[in-house]
Order: sequence, then C-alpha cells, then structure tokens
Amino acid sequence: VFILPSMFTVGNIFCGYFAILSTMRGNYDQAAQAIGIAIIMDMLDGRIARLTNSATSFGLQLDSLADVISFGIAPSVLALVWGMGTLDTRLAWTAAFTFTICGAMRLARFNVQAGHFKHFVGLPIPAGGGCIAAIVHFFGQPLKDPFFASLMVAAVFMLAFLMVSTIRYSSLKYLTLGRKSHLTILIIALLVALIYFYSRSTLLAIATVYSLSGVTIRLFAFL
Repeated sequence: VFILPSMFTVGNIFCGYFAILSTMRGNYDQAAQAIGIAIIMDMLDGRIARLTNSATSFGLQLDSLADVISFGIAPSVLALVWGMGTLDTRLAWTAAFTFTICGAMRLARFNVQAGHFKHFVGLPIPAGGGCIAAIVHFFGQPLKDPFFASLMVAAVFMLAFLMVSTIRYSSLKYLTLGRKSHLTILIIALLVALIYFYSRSTLLAIATVYSLSGVTIRLFAFL
C-alpha cells in the first residue's frame, strides 16, 4: 500500500523525462501530451496516498522532486525550444530559467506549508507547466514570428510570477461528489468528452481559466 503512491510518482518522473527527450527530438506535441499525463499522475499519487492513509514525508519529498522535473524543467525547455527560438538567446534563456527557479521556489514553499489545503498560495507548478503544455498542444507548429515568440516570453514570465506570488488559488485535493453528485458526474463526463473530441481548445481553455482565476478573485476582492 505504501509503495502504490510512489509508483504513480515514478510515472510522473518518467513523463517529465520523456517530455524533455521528445522536445530534444522535435516532437513538441508529444512532449506537451507527456506533461499532461504527468499532471494526471501527480493528482493520483496524492489522492491515493490519502485514501489509503499511506502519506509519508518521503513521498512528499519524492513528489516535489518529480514536480521539478515534469513541471519545472520539462515545460521550460519545451517553451524555450518551441516558442522562443527566434528571439535573442539571452532573453529566451532568462525567461525559461526564471520559470524553472520560480517553480522550484513554489514547491519549497508548498513543502513548508504542507497541510494547508483549503487553497494554494501562488499558482501550483503543475498548473504553470500545464499551461505551457496546453499552449504548445493548441498551436502545434513552432512559433516562427518574433511577435508571437515575444508573447510566449511574456506568458512564461507571467506564469513564473504567479507561482511565487501570494495570490490564492482553489485547491481541488479534497473535491468530493457531495449531495449533487449527479451534476458533478455529468460535468466530469462533459469535460472528458470535450477533451477527447476537442482536446486542443478545451485544454487551453481549462489551463487559462484556472491560471487567471486567482488573479480575477484578487481583483474582485480589491474592488
């Protein structure tokens, strides 16, 4: 039972490693899909650990190390090679490294605050990496226009800032069916169908909405 969550964590590491190799070989959409599968693995390992009461400090640290690979390094390399190749090398490298280091800092802060699951402080690193993967999956072909490459740089910097910010994001770790379980199941079924038939637009919409949700709520509270 204690090994089961770690098996999903190892699967997460494999997906991140596979995404890096796919990026190096020019298979960008394949790399984006691998990051998406890593997000599913990351969601399952924690949920299974809680359901089986097998959560350990070792599992928490292993999960964070896996997240650095799958959602810190792999998306930054993918964004660098796929979307920022036409720009100045120093600017592109700075954006990619900023995303990686901010993701690592986000994980370090999460480990210190482990146990507070009502909300996330800062954009979770899987959401940040997933947003980059969704952009790559949506457009497909590498960005050749410097204007769009500049927009990609801005997006990478924005995601990095959101990860180390104090903006709160909703936590889905304890999402349950509740009393209106039939509505929840219906929504999940619709999402699965949309992802299956319209994966590019649906995944980009989900990633964008979640990434901007914390900012929207903060602005609404401020106003």
